[in-house]
Amino acid sequence: MHFDVFNGDADGICALLQLRLAEPLESTLITGVKRDIGLLRRVNARQGDSATVLDISLDKNRQPLLELLESQVDVFYVDHHQAGEIPDYPRLKAIIDTDADVCTSLLIDRYLNHRFSAWAVVAAFGDNLDDSAVRAAQPLNLSADRLQQLRQLGVYLNYNSYGSHLEDLYFPPDRLFRILLGYRSPFEFVEDRADVYQALVAGYAADMERVKNSPVEYQSDRAALFILPDEAWSRRVSGVWGNDLANSHPHRAHAILSPNEFGGYLVSVRAPLTDKLGADELCSRFPGGGGRKAAAGINHLERGMLSDFLQAFILKFSKA
Repeated sequence: MHFDVFNGDADGICALLQLRLAEPLESTLITGVKRDIGLLRRVNARQGDSATVLDISLDKNRQPLLELLESQVDVFYVDHHQAGEIPDYPRLKAIIDTDADVCTSLLIDRYLNHRFSAWAVVAAFGDNLDDSAVRAAQPLNLSADRLQQLRQLGVYLNYNSYGSHLEDLYFPPDRLFRILLGYRSPFEFVEDRADVYQALVAGYAADMERVKNSPVEYQSDRAALFILPDEAWSRRVSGVWGNDLANSHPHRAHAILSPNEFGGYLVSVRAPLTDKLGADELCSRFPGGGGRKAAAGINHLERGMLSDFLQAFILKFSKA
């Protein structure tokens, strides 16, 4: 039996999509909302089984990974988040690159010798790696309009992954992956599945309209922090709005908090685009935190730790 384990965001979906277009394989899909990254604990594999793991931190899945390897399960692991020490096992093949300008789909694009680069471009745009996306798209010789279509699709796929539960999302990631798997080109998907695409467009537009007048909790030239209301739309919009703010204010770091079901906050952090470092370090200081250098988060920040987080956020990013 084979297991495909992947982050439910644009990067995780597009990484697996490229692989399965190149190497069709019947598998058990294991995924979830974007913040559900402890996915390997859900893999019930035995000796002789195999697993592909995409776009989730090795460091956050270390123990279940070691258990799989000890059980003689072959694992192919590709990611760009914090990894820590990579285990040395003959059954583990790992492609890990934590460079701030790389995403998992771009790593898969290289691995497959650029067979489905348009999907990697979609993912890079979804991860707000616009410069990397444009570079990856150059061999495709796309018009400005076509490139913009890929950018929009990446944003919409990424937006769909945010929420505390699958019920917050417009499409569960496994269902969305199965829909996309029928299309070798993103343009074919957009043209053929207008029902799915327009549902994402409409949901994104409605949520972004709601967030426009959100008050700022703290703001300086170098950092800004927002606290959104306890609504499903605020959990959906936190990541993509963070990317929008980063693009509009590239010299400023941003933190967006929304209440979660445990009485604390879900936190999204974006480092300044002019210096895409430090988001992972900041969030890793708090329980349940992690991510990558440019973008990271905390699944549960206790309300009593809000002041500590704000001070750490200001100290981390307010230096010139």
